[in-house]
Order: sequence, then C-alpha cells, then structure tokens
Amino acid sequence: MKLSKILQKLPVRPSTIEFLKEAERIPGYPWLEKLHGYIYGRWTYFYISVGRGKHPFQKWFEPLADLATKIYPAHPDPDKDADSVSWADSYHGKVMPLEEARRLISVKRDIELPDLERIIPYTKARAIILRNPERIVLLECPCRSAQENPCMPLDVCLIVGEPFAGFMLEHHPGKSRLITQEEAIAILEAEDRRGHVHHAFFKEAMLERFYAICNCCSCCCGAMQAQRNGVPMLCSSGYVAVIDKELCKDCGICAKKCQFQALTNGDGALHLDPAQCMGCGICVNACPTGALALERDPLRGEPLEIVTLLKKAGLSSH
Repeated sequence: MKLSKILQKLPVRPSTIEFLKEAERIPGYPWLEKLHGYIYGRWTYFYISVGRGKHPFQKWFEPLADLATKIYPAHPDPDKDADSVSWADSYHGKVMPLEEARRLISVKRDIELPDLERIIPYTKARAIILRNPERIVLLECPCRSAQENPCMPLDVCLIVGEPFAGFMLEHHPGKSRLITQEEAIAILEAEDRRGHVHHAFFKEAMLERFYAICNCCSCCCGAMQAQRNGVPMLCSSGYVAVIDKELCKDCGICAKKCQFQALTNGDGALHLDPAQCMGCGICVNACPTGALALERDPLRGEPLEIVTLLKKAGLSSH
C-alpha cells in the first residue's frame, strides 16, 4: 500500500500527502529521498542555516550529515565516476536573464519537459515538470534569513507550481503568501533593478526537478557563495556579456551591479572577464548608454528558454 494512502488516515497535512503522491509517480524514487524532500520543505530555514554553517548547533549536525551520507550515498550514477560527483549535482541553479525568468513564471498550463541535459548539465534534477504553474508562493528567502544583516527585502523567493507551492504555504504560513503571476513578474523586475540574479533552482529531493526561482545577491546567496568557493552549484545562462567600447562611458554602474565580479573599471575603461561572467544580464539592464549586451556562447550550454522548449515539444505556454 502506498505511503500517501496510509497517511490519509492519519492527522497529516494535506500538502504532505500531495507531495508524497507526486513522489510516488517517479519510478524508482527512493523513500529516503522522499524523506529528505519532506525535511527540506518542512524545516527549510533550519536546513539552509545548517547547510551554510550559520546555525549555532552546527557542530552537532555535521557528524549526523556525514553518517547519513555514508549510509545513503547520494547521486549514484553508473555513467559517471563517483569521485567526480558532488552534492551540488543534486541541488543547483540555472542562471536566467530577466526576460526568460518572466517567461518561465508566465506559463499557464501543465507541462512536462524531462531530462534537459544540454540545458541543465548535472547528473540529477534536470526536468521542468509544472503542475498548476499559476500557483506561485512568495517565500522569505532562507539564505537572507540566515544572515545576521541580510539584504532587503526578504520575501523574494518564488515557489512555482504544485505540490511545492501548497507545501510551503501550509508549512510556513508566517513566511509565505500566495501571489499572482503578475505579482511574481513585478518581484522579478524589482530584484533585477536591485542587481540581484535570477536562478531557476532544481533539487533531487524536490522530486528531481525545478521548483523555485531564486532572486539573490552574492553577499547572501548560499549557491553564489558556493560557486565562488569552487563548488559548481550554478550553470551559466548560455550567454556572455559583450561591451561596445564606443558606447561605454566607463561610469562604473555595471561593475557595481555585477554579482560575479566579471566587470571592473581601470585605466579609464571597462574590462570584462568572460570566465567569470554567468550571462545573467543584470549589467545589460543597468547600463544607461546601452553599451552592454548578451551574446550566445555555445561553450556554455544551451539557455533555458521555456517558449523554445515548449515549441520543440509541440506545446504552447497557454
């Protein structure tokens, strides 16, 4: 008998049952991953705080995490050398320019786009499966909440579709609220003006797929800090910034906005380090003279362009 049917007879929150029902649709999805997903969603702020080393009880939980990893080795993949797989393969983000983030948040029909390997180059969690995508919950950012002096505002994380939206809304009623797609787009645009990067987040424990759009900064975002420290938690948008030297006035606005330290001012000119650029487009939108643009770079993988993906699958976004 399925666990979700057993729990229906117990005093368990409906969103927990819906989460398990969706997990049971995935062939071979391990029960420990279902438990992991429940813990992550139920105690998100504690989970992120411990994961980032910000919790006062950190020293007590590190041995438990190490033991859990030994008992249940994460990310088994017969086609990949175990030594080359890190925990980042199961929890990662895809950088997106504002326009693509807008389009992803505007989908109005259920869709299923599995195994997007060329777009999401990780061994796990690389599908976009949206159930009721118009159900969007605005959540206080767990990364910012873990900071002693976080950037504001806190409520910038967008949880997209079911069963995730309902789960977060029911388990974190004081830190979340249901919003419309139009409100979500307004939040994306406001965060873009602040210079904060949009990431589509995927997690193995969250049913091996996309579940949220994070809008954050390098000073607060755990994924961006991990990336800076050599843990590959983020993949490029598929674009890289380019500079039109004739239009550039070397005002420095874009360099101040860049969260990846790819732009610097010096010797009276703007300099770009392509290796650092993740193609987020924040600099492009901030430039007052139009001197910056995004250019496709095939070496950085394919962009997450939801309209293009739906057309290839013979679907529409409405």
